[in-house]
Amino acid sequence: MNDQAATLRTLHVAGDPLVLPNAWDAASARLVTSAGFPVVATSSAATAGILGYDDGEAAPVEEVLAATERIVRAVSLPVTVDFERGYRLAPAELVERFAATGAAGLNLEDSNPPSGEMIDAAEQADFLAAVRAAAVSGGVDLVINARTDSFLRRAGSPEAQLAATLDRGTRYLAAGADCVYPIAVADPDVIRALVEGIPGPINVGYGPLGKLSLAELAALGVAKVSFGPGLQRHLYSKFGSALFAAVASDENPFAL
Repeated sequence: MNDQAATLRTLHVAGDPLVLPNAWDAASARLVTSAGFPVVATSSAATAGILGYDDGEAAPVEEVLAATERIVRAVSLPVTVDFERGYRLAPAELVERFAATGAAGLNLEDSNPPSGEMIDAAEQADFLAAVRAAAVSGGVDLVINARTDSFLRRAGSPEAQLAATLDRGTRYLAAGADCVYPIAVADPDVIRALVEGIPGPINVGYGPLGKLSLAELAALGVAKVSFGPGLQRHLYSKFGSALFAAVASDENPFAL
């Protein structure tokens, strides 16, 4: 796993972003692999959905870890996991249990999943530092993607959201994170300000929230682009349409 973490880390290149079409189970992970992508990432919302739960740490951590282990077993690529805010595990237990899945990296976010309340920046930085320290102590190399939610939670004015994200991103990198993910940012001027103001790789979401192409995101200096649950929602929308059409027309759904 340490080799895979090192590989994953080197793929975060500003201006030549790592593109992650997020998977949610072993089958979708194998499709990501067969399409030629170098890394498999998961989406917490997509994974929770196939497990029968809502997003926001409603799924039991045991089921999330088991789903992660099945994905890791199904592919040979590095796997990075959307792990919400750690499912209320203490840092040492988090690292021990997560490392046992064989995954190479994880997202950790800075708002409370059930309530949406932002976590104090210093508290979150301490949490990330403790996760990193536990990994180092255990001889585990984990790539930590620090998600920051100021834009998602609309914490203050747009100017306040930007200032908070710059502060939080800088703190999180200093605490041991490898990458900063300001989720829900879409404005190119704001993305440019984040790339220039945060001293490390920046991850931007792709899909319905953003109107920029991959080439435009690369030109802004983004180092990672992730799709979140968008592909699963798109696929299941098609599936639902086919089912309803089959019922309405009494036709073979495979012909639709």
